[in-house]
Order: sequence, then C-alpha cells, then structure tokens
Amino acid sequence: MEKLKTLFKSKADQLSAEIKDILKEHGTKKIGEVQLAQVYQGMRGITGMVYETSLLDAQEGIRFRGFSIPELQEKLPKAKGGQEPLPEALFWLMMTGEIPTEEDTHALSADWAERAKNIPEHVFKAIDALPINTHPMTLLVVGSMALQTESIFAKKYAEGVNKKDYWAITYEDSMNLIARLPAIASYVYRHKYKNSETIAPDYSLDWAGNFAHQLGFDQGSFKELMRLYLTIHADHEGGNVSAHTTHLVGSALSDAYLSFSAGMNGLAGPLHGLANQEVIKWIIEMQKTLGTQTPTGEQIAGYVQKTLSEGKVVPGYGHAVLRKTDPRFSAQQEFAKKHMANDPMVNTVWTIYETVPPILQSLGKIKNPWPNVDAHSGALLLHYGMKEYDYYTVLFGVSRALGVLASLCWSRALGFAIERPKSVTTENVKAWIKGEDTIWE
Repeated sequence: MEKLKTLFKSKADQLSAEIKDILKEHGTKKIGEVQLAQVYQGMRGITGMVYETSLLDAQEGIRFRGFSIPELQEKLPKAKGGQEPLPEALFWLMMTGEIPTEEDTHALSADWAERAKNIPEHVFKAIDALPINTHPMTLLVVGSMALQTESIFAKKYAEGVNKKDYWAITYEDSMNLIARLPAIASYVYRHKYKNSETIAPDYSLDWAGNFAHQLGFDQGSFKELMRLYLTIHADHEGGNVSAHTTHLVGSALSDAYLSFSAGMNGLAGPLHGLANQEVIKWIIEMQKTLGTQTPTGEQIAGYVQKTLSEGKVVPGYGHAVLRKTDPRFSAQQEFAKKHMANDPMVNTVWTIYETVPPILQSLGKIKNPWPNVDAHSGALLLHYGMKEYDYYTVLFGVSRALGVLASLCWSRALGFAIERPKSVTTENVKAWIKGEDTIWE
C-alpha cells in the first residue's frame, strides 16, 4: 500500500517539525496543576502524553481526527450496497488526517487481504495447545504473540537499522498484524465454540465482511454490524488502558506484536473491554431473577436498586470523561432500529436506558449516569446468534488494533521518547504536606 505509506510519511514529517517548534517556544509552560488526588486516583485528568489519532470530547464523544461518529458514518466510504463505514477508511483517516476516496479504501482492503495470507501454522498450534476452557481473550493474545515471529521490526532492529527507519518497519508490522487479526480471532471463535470447524476466508470481501464470514455469520446485516462495530470501537484517545498500554510498551521499542498484545491484556480487564461481557451477564441474570424476557421499567428499577444496595455497579453506565450518552451507544441504537426493532433483548436495553440514568442521578454522586458503548453492543450480537458473550471483547480487540497501531506508527515517526513518569512514595507525600520534602518543586 505504497500511497498510504508515502502520504503518512509526509504528514509525519510535517507534524514532527511543528512539534519541535512548539517545544522550542513553549516547552517549559505548565499544563494545568496536578492535584494530590490525581496522583493517587489513576492520574485521572492529568495531561501527560500526545496521541494523534483521536480525542475524547466530554460532550461530543470520541472524535477521530476531528470527526465525530455521525460524521464518520456520513463521510467514510462504504462497502458496495452498504450503509455503514468501512474500518479500512477509518484507519486511513487516523494515519493521514484525510478522508480516503473509495478507490483508496478498496485498495487498502485488497492490500490487507493479500497480507492476511500464509499465516504460520505455529500460530494456530499455540492456540490449540491451551485448554478449551481458556478465555478467548487469552487465546487472542497467545495467537498475536505467536505471530511475533514474523516481526520485521524485531529482525531489522537486531541487524542494526537506522532509527530514522523505525516508522517504516513499524508500519509494515502494523499492517501485517491488522490484516491477520480477523483470521486469528475467527479461529479462536470456531475452535472454542464450533468444534474447530474453521471457515476459509473470502478475500473478495472487505476486512470486516470477511471477518464476519470467517466467524460463520454471512447475513448481510451482520457484515454491516461488523463494519460499524469495528469502526466505532477502534480508538478512544490515548489514556484508556489498552491504548496507553500499547503506547507505553511501544515506547520501549517493543515491536507491534508485543505492544498490541500488552494492550489486549489491559483490554481484557472488567473495568475496560470486558465490560461488554459484564453487561450481558447482568441483563441475563436480571431476566432470570424477574422471570421475564421483557421486564418493565418498574421491574428494572427495582433490580437496579438491588444491584446498587449490594455495593455493585450497573455495568455499561457511567464514563470517566463523557458527560452525555455515548455517541457509540446511539449509533448502535440506530442500527438496531433499522434491523431488529422488535428484538426482546434490544428492547430491554432500551428500557434500561430509560430507567437507569434517573436512578443514578438521584444518588448525587455520579457525574455521568448515561450509557457507554458497552451497554448496547452485546444485544446486537445476541440477535444474530452470537450467544458466547465471553467472546465479545475479542471483537473489541480486533477493532482496537486499528487505533493503537496507527498511533504506534505515529509514535515511531515522531520519535517519541520512552515513557517514564515520576513516582513517589506516601512517605514523600506526607513529608511534602508538612513542607519537609520539595520533590515536586
């Protein structure tokens, strides 16, 4: 994909020069004031890294290179006869800051299809070697790590490549990994849930369409769902666990395979990507407890109060940054209205949406009582028969590869330093409070 590679390099050179000028003139200026609570509470709100591909707006949600989710749905190229954006087009946008043409997008699809061929057999054998009850996210990480034997960056670095060329070999690794991930992820699904009855790829399809096909879901609307799903889950600025971990590990010059796999271990946590699994588990448990597939708002309100009284959270609600309904939730809701408006689980998700925010608002402690992306995605997948909800985070991981690996290419191109924030002990903090330690001054 020489055009994308060349265009990316020209954009990176331009921005690298701009950053040098900014730091030369403004490098000593302070960005906000760090509070002690922020030091202890997950560095929340501390601006401490540059991440070019996306930015989270508290009111408008995620913006990819300045474009909102609705704008992406309108402007990005679609599959022939489709209505949802192609993830390939979003990757191009994140790499270059430009909306690609249909020709560019389909050429990228073809490039990924070619790169997806001839995956080493040991990748699948590594997955097979684990017990069948292994969590699918573990299987995805093992498959991604096994593929690291193909790393161009690792080989070239060992040979003594010039650091000015780090970006180019990171680009090749990233393109190869993205291209091959659907085959690995679909193998995990078919191996774990379908007696290892794998499905041959159809390289005439786009990246997401072929992924759906290899999973075993050939309905046209499921392919459309995958195009939407893999687009809206692709990135979420740099501070979330999967993006930040990929960036952190990559800053040590670990290759794309090592960096991505590290990020996926973070995504697998229940406070991050595993949340979509927790949402469906919670709804199913609620339906069983209430004895109905279509609980009323009053029944749901009672179950929510029970959940909260037990010291638990309502999964899928609340977000660290957003202060309104997640636009990714809204995009999935609109998809559901088109394709499955009468589905009982989908209707339950909508009733929960009407019921939960007022309850959380009444508590007076929650800044954002609105649903995030995880509150809806599982219901869409269940509609098509993907009932294995512990697999849902794998879909999230395939999508997230687009954003974190595009960002890794940018980090290499801009020559970002190894990440090494300063840490202190609580003894330092206590001394500082007494005026006996000037470690932060």
